[in-house]
Amino acid sequence: MSRYIFLFDLDSTITKQEILPTIAKEVGVYEQMNALTESSMRGEVPFKQSFLQRVELLKKVPVSQVREIVANIALHERLVEFIHTNKSRSYIVTGNLDVWIDGLIEKLGMGKNVFCSKALLEGDYVQDVFNIVDKDAVIRQMVLPFVAVGDGNNDAEMIEAAEVGIGYGGVRPVAPSVLECATHVVYQEDKLVDFLKKLT
Repeated sequence: MSRYIFLFDLDSTITKQEILPTIAKEVGVYEQMNALTESSMRGEVPFKQSFLQRVELLKKVPVSQVREIVANIALHERLVEFIHTNKSRSYIVTGNLDVWIDGLIEKLGMGKNVFCSKALLEGDYVQDVFNIVDKDAVIRQMVLPFVAVGDGNNDAEMIEAAEVGIGYGGVRPVAPSVLECATHVVYQEDKLVDFLKKLT
């Protein structure tokens, strides 16, 4: 029996697209969103600051519309299958807002196994963000050794603290901060899943 817990980033790890830029493209604010996302992924702007700026861009978009867009985002199906098979030991750790990703998380069957940011709603609109997930705080809760998989600068602390820290570059380049601390870097979904299976 594996002694590992598995922690997964959501964007570009489980999904085949960055969630916020995908939403932004649908609602016409892609260029501003992409610039903020890229600067955050590279570590040029603190994640919290960048995230709040990105939420501001989407506050005028109904949550129901955002959820519909997110529900149709393509997933890495083999990785999803691995997570389902190892559901009791797998967790999603993402900065995304609960009200935007709830449908996707339910589709993944991971409702009780997710750490995410949280928002207050007024009708069908985000009023305020009241909690931004702190991935460092999440990993401090882990008692068992864990495997962490992610690609962005805000995944670096989680990956560095993991017994097995995996930078996954299947969708976008792995952030330099992740390359510096990962024990492994993988660029293909099949190879990632085969490796994870060896750890179970």
